[in-house]
Amino acid sequence: MLEAPQLGDALCWLGSAAAAWLSACALYRLLTGLRVWILGNGALVSPAELGAWAVVTGATDGIGKAYAEELARRGFSIVLISRTQEKLDEVSKAIESKYKVQTKTISADFGCVDIYPKIQAGLANLQIGILVNNVGVSYSYPEFFLNVPNLDNVISSMININISSVCQMTRLVLPGMVERSKGVILNISSASGMYPVPLLTLYSSSKAFVDFFSRALDAEYKSKGVIIQSVLPFYVTTKLSKIKRASLDIPTPERYVRSQISTVGLQNQTNGYLPHAVMGWVTTALLPARLVSNLVMKMGLSQRARYLKKQKQG
Repeated sequence: MLEAPQLGDALCWLGSAAAAWLSACALYRLLTGLRVWILGNGALVSPAELGAWAVVTGATDGIGKAYAEELARRGFSIVLISRTQEKLDEVSKAIESKYKVQTKTISADFGCVDIYPKIQAGLANLQIGILVNNVGVSYSYPEFFLNVPNLDNVISSMININISSVCQMTRLVLPGMVERSKGVILNISSASGMYPVPLLTLYSSSKAFVDFFSRALDAEYKSKGVIIQSVLPFYVTTKLSKIKRASLDIPTPERYVRSQISTVGLQNQTNGYLPHAVMGWVTTALLPARLVSNLVMKMGLSQRARYLKKQKQG
C-alpha cells in the first residue's frame, strides 16, 4: 500500500500527464482547424490534378448547381445530370457562356431504377476527375413516420434517390478513377445524418447511410489514390431547406461550396463550412445525445404545427 506522500506524488504525476494529454489534444485540434479552415486545400480540385470532367447529379438547383458552376470556374468540363431537360439546357448554356468550358447533359429521374445504363452510356470515354453525388429528396414537412402522405411511394423514392443513386453513380465512375489512381467523389449527406432526427426519420436515416458508405469506401480506396468524402451541411439557402435569407450560419449554396471544396483531402467527413463545423461539434461532442434528440423533436413538432396550420388556412 502506498504511503501518503507516495500517493500524493502518484496523483500529481497522473494529473500532470492528463493535463499534458489534454493540452496536446487541444493543440492538435487547433492546428488541424487552422489547416482546414484557414489554409485549406482548394488547389487539389483542378482538372490538372484530377481529370478533365466533373459529374454533378441534381445539378440544376441549389448546392448541385453551385458545384457545377464552381467546378466550371476551376476549368472542369461539366456533366450535368438532373430530371428536367429544359432546366439542364438552361444551366448548360449559362455555364458554357460564362466559364467557356464544355458541358454535357443527361436527363434522368433518380426516383427510377432503370436509368443507369443510359447514364453509363453518357459517361463513356470521359476522363472523370470528380463526381458530386448531390441529388436528394426530403419530406415536405416534418411528420410522424406512419402519417407521412403517400408513405409507400415516399419510402421507395427516398431510398432510390438518396441511397441507390450514390451507390450506383459510384459504381459507374469509381473504376476509371482507380485505373488512373486519382479522383474525388463528394457524397452530399446532411447534418441530419449525424444523429437521429425524429419526424424526418427516413430522410435522416438515408443520409446516415451516405455518411457511413462514404467513410467506409474512403478507407477502402484512399490507398489507390481516390478520395471519397462525406459532406454533411446544416441549413443552406436552397429549395430543399425552404430558407431564402442567408446568414452567418445559413450560407448561400455558392458560399458553402467554395468553403467545402477547400476541405477535400483534409477530412474524410466534413461539415464543409466553419460555422457548420462548430455546430456539428457542439451537437455531437458536447451535448448529450438524449438532449439533442429532445431538442430536435421539439423543433420538428413546431415546424409540423406551423405547416399544418398553414395548410388549413390555405
